[in-house]
Amino acid sequence: MSPMAIAEEAKRKGLDVIALTDHNTALNTPAFMSACNKVGIFGIYGLEITSSEEAHVLALFKKPETAMEMGKIIYKSLLSIPNDPDKWGDQVYLDDDENILGEVDKYLTGGASIYSISELLEMTLERDGMFIPAHIDKPLFSIKSQLGFMPDDNFTAVGVTKLPPILDLKGKPYITNSDAHYLHNIGERSFTLDIEDLTFTHIKKSIKSGLITIN
Repeated sequence: MSPMAIAEEAKRKGLDVIALTDHNTALNTPAFMSACNKVGIFGIYGLEITSSEEAHVLALFKKPETAMEMGKIIYKSLLSIPNDPDKWGDQVYLDDDENILGEVDKYLTGGASIYSISELLEMTLERDGMFIPAHIDKPLFSIKSQLGFMPDDNFTAVGVTKLPPILDLKGKPYITNSDAHYLHNIGERSFTLDIEDLTFTHIKKSIKSGLITIN
């Protein structure tokens, strides 16, 4: 899924806002910003980080530069397990014209960072981002599978795949998303925001306030 292909498919599916969250890297976010601008869709820039507890969490930011800064920290903290393209696929990052700029050496999906959920939350919020534990109800790589309970941390929201939620959310707002790894999965699950204006600040405010309708 190239950044342009993702943006074009999201536009075709009628989505207004979409986030790019590759596993443990944000190197494709600059190209994704360009793609979103070209097709007329609002982009959010982040990464899906594997915490030290081996739970997947989303760190979302207003600018690709901030996402890439976070990505450098996370990448440095991963174990040096080399990627095997024949087994796990290519890990390339592109420029605005869909040309390959380079390939990531470490295997991104399999390794966990050295940072805990609480540490990643603090790192994200101090960069004015949104922090959302991903697919918390999945049997692998989720808060439910790794912790078995909902921490009291000040998450922006939590991500669910099933309704009603099967874990006590302790009053936290929740969202759902497609968690798309293939183009045809984009838009399978989505939500609608009650929002004043289409900006990152208003999106964050609406999500945190729970002004959400699950589609």
